[in-house]
Amino acid sequence: MPMTPRELIVLLKHNGFEEVSQNGSHVKMKNFQTGKQTIIPYHNKALKKGLEQAILKQAGLK
Repeated sequence: MPMTPRELIVLLKHNGFEEVSQNGSHVKMKNFQTGKQTIIPYHNKALKKGLEQAILKQAGLK
């Protein structure tokens, strides 16, 4: 089952990411040790599987 944006943000924070900024309903997160950055759409519904996988790939977690 796909993750919600909140669950994904918690997962990223546990892996060294920090919230840099928020523009509307999108949260920008960055890992300052690796220099990787990703943007998470923060809506009330679960992320689609492809988007979830793409975010994890950008973050270097997949």
